[in-house]
Amino acid sequence: MILFLYGKDTYRLCQKLREIENQYKRVHKSGLNLEKIDASQISFKEFWDKLFQRSMFIKKKLFFLENVFSNQKFKEQFTEKIKDISRSEDIVVLLEKKELVQNDKTFKALKKYGKSQEFKLLEGASLRNWVEKEFKKRGRIIDSRALLRLVEFVGNNLWQMDGEIKKLSNYKKGTIREGDVNLLVKPKIDVSIFETIEAVAQKNKKKALRLIQNHLQKGDSPLYLLKMINFQFRNLLIASTLKTKHKTLSDFLKLNISHPYAAQKSWQASNYFTPEQLKKAYLKIFETDLAIKSGKLTPEEGLKMFLAQI
Repeated sequence: MILFLYGKDTYRLCQKLREIENQYKRVHKSGLNLEKIDASQISFKEFWDKLFQRSMFIKKKLFFLENVFSNQKFKEQFTEKIKDISRSEDIVVLLEKKELVQNDKTFKALKKYGKSQEFKLLEGASLRNWVEKEFKKRGRIIDSRALLRLVEFVGNNLWQMDGEIKKLSNYKKGTIREGDVNLLVKPKIDVSIFETIEAVAQKNKKKALRLIQNHLQKGDSPLYLLKMINFQFRNLLIASTLKTKHKTLSDFLKLNISHPYAAQKSWQASNYFTPEQLKKAYLKIFETDLAIKSGKLTPEEGLKMFLAQI
């Protein structure tokens, strides 16, 4: 039997692995029939021998097999024997913590002969629903504004999100509010986002688009990038407004709306814009987000169009 688990959301993928392992150990308490194998470190023959080595004491074994797609020779031999492997009494959980090319021969074979599950990075409503459920597991409720702020700060990095949920749940027994998120959660800092905003401010849209393209090529979600830009422009607008009231950086830092480093960068970058320009940019982000959510634009199209228009 083959179970095929893959995708970029390594947090939920690892949760699924723990679920499979715990369920298996409830039946086979010794744990001697569980083996974790890195295909980049052994030959296919070694794996094959382990799989079909029978024992009068072990009726069914569980293998966690990782990195098959990183070892071309192993991958080819695995594909050749996949039909036999799928008929084995043992369970082979093949996992790949990344996106895979779906027209790949081995990928197609795994989809045909195994049971598969893809773990995509969560976005939008799916991400918010996941966060809400995690709070409910801990007997907590998070209100809508706090939920939006938490997702804005952390994005879809569920490893970090899990830590923030635990922190907030331990901090407060009642409903989690926006102020609680602002107090305890610091947004992920991405210095290149500031560089992108500075490029926009300097009317260098070509550079801004190139920087965003670099993010997309690294696999960053366009929705996450738009959220980060939204967060930074919001801070720029607050900083610019404070300056019109003759306030200082110290006053801005006291608001505790951002990491001190990010706050200083926002304070400096606000010099590139007038308050009117920032208000227009902030409105344009809202319009872009609405166009994406209504299906008029893909996230990547919306992001690039926003940068081209401001």
